[in-house]
Amino acid sequence: MTAKTKTACLALRPAVLLLFAPPDSVKTFQYFKMLFTDEMILHIAHQTNLYSAHELGDPIKTNPCEIEDFLAMLLFMGVFNFPAMEDYWHPASRFKLTADIMLKRRFTLLRCYIHFNDNQQCDGSPDRFYKIWPLFEMLRKQCLLIPSIYKHSVDEVMVSYKGTRAGTLRQYFANKPDKWGFKVFCRASSSGIIHGLLLYQGPSTFFNVDLSEEEQELPLGIVFCDNYFTSFDLVLSLHANLSIKCIGTVCSNCIGGTHLIEDEELMKRGCGALHYKSTEGVLAVKWYDNKCVTLLSNASGIKPLTSVQRWSKDAKVNIAVQCPSLIAAYNQDMSGIHLSDMLVYLYKTPAKSQRWYFPLFGYALDLCISNSWFVYKRDCDLLKEKTMPLKRFRLAVAHSLKQANKPAPRVGQPPRPQPDVRYDNYGHWPLHTDNLGWCSLCPKGVSCA
Repeated sequence: MTAKTKTACLALRPAVLLLFAPPDSVKTFQYFKMLFTDEMILHIAHQTNLYSAHELGDPIKTNPCEIEDFLAMLLFMGVFNFPAMEDYWHPASRFKLTADIMLKRRFTLLRCYIHFNDNQQCDGSPDRFYKIWPLFEMLRKQCLLIPSIYKHSVDEVMVSYKGTRAGTLRQYFANKPDKWGFKVFCRASSSGIIHGLLLYQGPSTFFNVDLSEEEQELPLGIVFCDNYFTSFDLVLSLHANLSIKCIGTVCSNCIGGTHLIEDEELMKRGCGALHYKSTEGVLAVKWYDNKCVTLLSNASGIKPLTSVQRWSKDAKVNIAVQCPSLIAAYNQDMSGIHLSDMLVYLYKTPAKSQRWYFPLFGYALDLCISNSWFVYKRDCDLLKEKTMPLKRFRLAVAHSLKQANKPAPRVGQPPRPQPDVRYDNYGHWPLHTDNLGWCSLCPKGVSCA
């Protein structure tokens, strides 16, 4: 990739917003709907009906309320994971939270025909992810609206997929627990919130990718990236064209005309040894820790030197090793995407399907949960309120999806619904009936209609 393509691919421009305005109150469902909007749910319902009508001759007649029920079931299944999908309905292992929402046959039908784009209008499209692209584009736009800090990291995320129906869209990751899957480029703040994402589809990934007007208007920031992205030309291009500074690990053949000493010579000087040179305002540093690592930076320098503890094989004790300032900054702020990735896979939506794009849909749903939880946690910290754990947050969203905008059944005494549902001003009017009822507060013998 050229420096221009790398600049455009992820819309790297981070925002400066150190003071966040907390809301009056925190409501879990509102945080989720901030990312997974009603527009997205309506779009899924429409495209699912369109696709099922084309395949079956008659649509399955789903609606946004049923899609919300479907999402609620997937969120429950991400927390309570059963070996097989039918176990949620089987009499021996019936799981009430999901089985009471929808019949197994209807859930299987929805899962089979759920769709996100019109196939008939996508023939010949250069976008190989056209089946899932509208959902990711709407999600990307919502992620851009989240207030951000000025330090962002850029890295790749792997969405596991073991099937073969995706062709060359499926990538191999040698250093991942799941070796096969889809590659997604992500931009995240150091707090773990994803602010931008792009599906990797090979050489055609960057055929129509550029910075939006909103991203071009954002002020100065710092981006951290690994050696997949970093090069001398990229660091210069980011600063010259977008006023973005950069710190990143780099391969030894991508540091421009700067010449640093060989690894063997630096290792002879001992752990903590470093060598650096500056060219055109870009600092190239080689530092020996457990092995030699090379970084480029125009945002931070060598000093002040800090001290880190490292195990000495010879002395059999921890020893103090000097560490350059840019190394400490990189280690501190590069972990945003890894933090988000960890929470996404902590409660993962079951996405095993013959349709290759369904794992990407599951990832988008899980990403909405993790992103909304990070924003919720930030607001709770500002309001000095107790933060709900991620699992409880996910379950609260699932309960709200199951109950929101739906009339409550008049059977027994159901549990008190979530506050988001209690105050949604829907389905709470008195019901007119021809049968007389008895009021528990009126004198004996008085009936009311």
